Amino acid sequence: MVPYAQDGQICIHCEEDAPHFDHAAAFGEYEDALRGLVHLLKYQAVPPAARPLGKRLAGAVRSMQSEFSGEWLVIPVPLHRERRRTRGFNQAELIAKVALRELRDLPLALAPKVLVRTRPTESQTGYTREQRRTNLHGAFKVPDKALVKGRNVILVDDVLTTGATADECARILKRAGAEQVLVATVARAVTLDGVAPATKTRSNRETEETVSV
Repeated sequence: MVPYAQDGQICIHCEEDAPHFDHAAAFGEYEDALRGLVHLLKYQAVPPAARPLGKRLAGAVRSMQSEFSGEWLVIPVPLHRERRRTRGFNQAELIAKVALRELRDLPLALAPKVLVRTRPTESQTGYTREQRRTNLHGAFKVPDKALVKGRNVILVDDVLTTGATADECARILKRAGAEQVLVATVARAVTLDGVAPATKTRSNRETEETVSV
């Protein structure tokens, strides 16, 4: 399993510093129609956009179903309570709920309270990978480790950029006893210092149908 790969190549981050998660998949590139949908939900507070995004997240999850044996916990990347209060929702949780409705045939259970964000963090826009890791260190915890010990986890979010947030969450989940941590996102971004860690994506040509939100 090569978690940081695109077109058969391993990115420099994986060669130098392997992530704590085991594998990552995204539906498509963070551009064009897909980027517009993410912005509608995340920055313009249009909750109905969660429906098409959730369906695309389901596609990313299903691409990894050969990994599944037994029940898997689906854990949305959490927001700090202050950010959630301001935004009114956690976009990762909204799209995860839609995705699970599309994936009823798979052994998945939504677990939005297993992982919590313990402190607010600065916006990571424009940060390098190392700056993101520093910003996120110590920002997550698992209050009840018994809920995670020996379990397999799918961590879900809207966009994977450098993978720093997913990596820190996976580190905390594994420290709490999680066996495997997979990462599924709607989109993956291409960064200035390399390709963000996603292995399976679709062209955004497949996302450009008219979507009513």
